[in-house]
Amino acid sequence: MKESKKAILVVSFGTSFHRTREKTIDRIEKDIEEAYPEYRIYRAWTSKMIIAKLLRRDRIQVPTVAEAVEQMIEDGITELIVQPTHVINGVENDLMKEDVLGRRDAFESVAFGDPLLTSQEDNEAVIHAVMEEFPDLKEDEALVLMGHGTTHYANSIYAALDYTFKDLGYSRVFLGTVEAYPSMESLKKQIRALGPRRLILAPFMVVAGDHAIHDMSGEDEDSWRSQFEREGYEVACQMKGLGEYPGVRRIYLRHVRAAEERLQEVCPEGEDALYGQQKRENYTEESQTFPL
Repeated sequence: MKESKKAILVVSFGTSFHRTREKTIDRIEKDIEEAYPEYRIYRAWTSKMIIAKLLRRDRIQVPTVAEAVEQMIEDGITELIVQPTHVINGVENDLMKEDVLGRRDAFESVAFGDPLLTSQEDNEAVIHAVMEEFPDLKEDEALVLMGHGTTHYANSIYAALDYTFKDLGYSRVFLGTVEAYPSMESLKKQIRALGPRRLILAPFMVVAGDHAIHDMSGEDEDSWRSQFEREGYEVACQMKGLGEYPGVRRIYLRHVRAAEERLQEVCPEGEDALYGQQKRENYTEESQTFPL
């Protein structure tokens, strides 16, 4: 059987915490591998700091996007889908595209799947996926989600999503960020107005890594848990990344499917292209495709 020339590159920010990686990034990659058995699956991370830490501490080498692209070229890959596990279309996603498109001449075609939050349909699907994990919020409880935040203009999605939670009827759910807006101060004002007795804190990030362990649930006086406890709330922390939510992983699969559909418009194939189709979900959202 001739070796496939098609590949899916799954691009993540990365994490140095093995347990959360196994539950999140590894699971996303495994779901994609099972749904697309005719594609070779490659991994790349965008955080050079985490890549260097893993190599130094554990002697584990994870390729950068540029390194993964060179490996695929060496392996003879001609048709490429790039699926990020990024939450938003921010800085990391922009840099990823630059790295891939810098070698676009080496491929017949390249298609990019979308990050998690790209369309309004995505936003609502993510909200429902999150609330499947928290179906029993009590009247005296509130769920507070910690996003990362960025200086990139895409950061506006966090405030929009916070509003959408409430617009869909989840009035006791709040979404803030570590590094941007909505900030901790804005969260405090909104939560005081609601007046819950107990807060459940959970990371709104693909992995429950450093930010979840230190900035959200840590012992430091500046952690979200400590700050909310000083406000007089009972606080519980849910250490579960978005990549552990089945509904979130299904969204990534739909984004891969959309990218594949665009790829097939450029490189139409026969019945072999439908192999594994029964494991995939139909999805019509467009993603960027570059015929070469």
